[in-house]
Amino acid sequence: MTTPIITMNNVSYAYEKKTVLNHIDFSIEKGDFIGLIGPNGGGKTTLVKLMLGLLQPNSGTIKILNEPIKNLKERHQIGFVSQKANSFNKGFPATVFEVVSSGLTAKIGYFHFFKKKHKDKVLRAIEQVDMLDYAFENIGSLSGGQQQRIFIARALVNDPNLLILDEPTVGIDEKNVKRFYRLLHQLHQNDNLTLLLITHDTAPMLAYATQITYLNKEILFKGTTSDYLSFSSHEKQIGV
Repeated sequence: MTTPIITMNNVSYAYEKKTVLNHIDFSIEKGDFIGLIGPNGGGKTTLVKLMLGLLQPNSGTIKILNEPIKNLKERHQIGFVSQKANSFNKGFPATVFEVVSSGLTAKIGYFHFFKKKHKDKVLRAIEQVDMLDYAFENIGSLSGGQQQRIFIARALVNDPNLLILDEPTVGIDEKNVKRFYRLLHQLHQNDNLTLLLITHDTAPMLAYATQITYLNKEILFKGTTSDYLSFSSHEKQIGV
């Protein structure tokens, strides 16, 4: 039996005495593709911040690969792509290669020269997201969907155990949303990448995710996509 990448046991979090998350039990196994959904204010962003070690729970435990998160030294084991990546400054003077290279800084340090193995690693990450032809283009010249791929490459360059994406399709047109989900499917199936996707755009995600978690301060549903469709239908019937 493999060790879960993330395990949260009885985790609660409150901000200024306002409960945001209440008694959360949640885990992510190697090879999962989990869609995390729920209403605004339901605690999705807080849950991710707890996983990244940016917040500390008021109660409960969080472990990364069976180690308490506070002991985690290699933060790059968890890759994260924020929805703010979609509002990237188009005037920023950096190539795609340079942006993806910056993802290695935490691992090799600010003052170490790139070796051939590092350059190869960067190009491999860019290739993984099908953007190798743009490796030396200015990132500001790319479309929003292309830029989002580059920020995924930046996270992939560290070979993370888990990639978390927060509302990755915000601001991307429908055509590129479809391409984006095909890319995630490719990374999940071909590269065995474990994914946690936070989204309000539920319909396209259901075709690819292996599991759905519905969060509204508490986990109200956790299961397969087909079971979620039954749960969602029941919610509508009772007016939730």
